[in-house]
Amino acid sequence: MHVVLDDTVMVAAGRGNLIASRLIHRAHAEPGWYLYAPAWALVEADRERPGTAEHLAALPAVTVLDLDLSGALALAADNTWAQAHTRYAAAPIPGRPDGAVVATTDPGRWKGQPVRVIDLTP
Repeated sequence: MHVVLDDTVMVAAGRGNLIASRLIHRAHAEPGWYLYAPAWALVEADRERPGTAEHLAALPAVTVLDLDLSGALALAADNTWAQAHTRYAAAPIPGRPDGAVVATTDPGRWKGQPVRVIDLTP
């Protein structure tokens, strides 16, 4: 299971959201679970809750995704970099032909977007 964390769920995890914490634990404890933190979503999460980026980046179950040229070009056409980088990170790639699921505590922001969503709203 490939899951991309958006900035809302990163902040929620830092604030003790039990569901987000369980997701992170599951990725750490069970093979086949992968969590991704897009760099620009980390920036937005850290702006809202300082220390979030360092905390998530230090977790062994979370892979921080850098912004490459294709991602930068995709970001340029969007309003928020965090959401655009998250959507880009969830898109299908050769190693993940079905893409990834976006974990969020604000599922409404993804309405009409070409992503699958896991709602971690408490």
